[in-house]
Amino acid sequence: MEIKNKVALVLGAVKGIGKGIGLAFANEGVKVALNYFDWEESIDELKQDFAETDVEHLIIKTNLLETEKVQGLIRKVIDRFGRLDILINNIERGGWPVVHGKYMQEQWDLEMATTLRAKWWVFDSALPYLKASENGVVINFSSIAGITGRSGPASLIFNDGYAAANRGISLLTETWARIGAPQVRVNEIMLGIFETRHGEKTRGWELLDQEQRKSLINHTLLERTGTIEDVVNAVLFVVKDAPFMTGSVIKIDGGYTLGGETVQPMPGGIL
Repeated sequence: MEIKNKVALVLGAVKGIGKGIGLAFANEGVKVALNYFDWEESIDELKQDFAETDVEHLIIKTNLLETEKVQGLIRKVIDRFGRLDILINNIERGGWPVVHGKYMQEQWDLEMATTLRAKWWVFDSALPYLKASENGVVINFSSIAGITGRSGPASLIFNDGYAAANRGISLLTETWARIGAPQVRVNEIMLGIFETRHGEKTRGWELLDQEQRKSLINHTLLERTGTIEDVVNAVLFVVKDAPFMTGSVIKIDGGYTLGGETVQPMPGGIL
């Protein structure tokens, strides 16, 4: 798929993975709408980085938990660019057990509303325009918490509600792939431990002691955390080079979900 002059809406774009995806699109000639709500201290850097791309872009501040504002977000994108081809559903909220401790209802509700409800409202509002594109692409971001739950070394970084919400994202991905077809491809990228998401550039990581960090890395077959570049490469593959893929989940976790188990040498047998 040729993506130059396409229009992409990237959620959670103010920094980290969302910003990295937005910049990668801009470098491919994609017109980018970048939504954010918090991390206001990062907005000047965001503006500077995108100004340097010399690609048409739009930075929008929208609280996606206020569902009545979602239509307005999509309307701003359409009014500015006249179309929408790509939706990067990169919005979540995951409380760390090591940060938040035992659940309070407010934290539980926040994780569910951000990780699940906001994704649904944005997709539902954007779908007519994605279908009109006739070659639309949606990527939902999720976490391996939906597989591991609060277990093993990840017990300190994945909360129960966050894990449950992320398992739900895969159901949304499959349902939306059916709804969007054949004009819209809907796929999911499931992330493990990344530098800006549960990794070394987050405040929760700083609260782990050396042994706890080591146990997370040792449980990862590739023995490192993921980078923004790892995510960007996967996104560009799904958008540009996977025209026959929809309803699928790409797991990028460095082998974390396979970790903790060894393969014994093949026995000699008796025959």
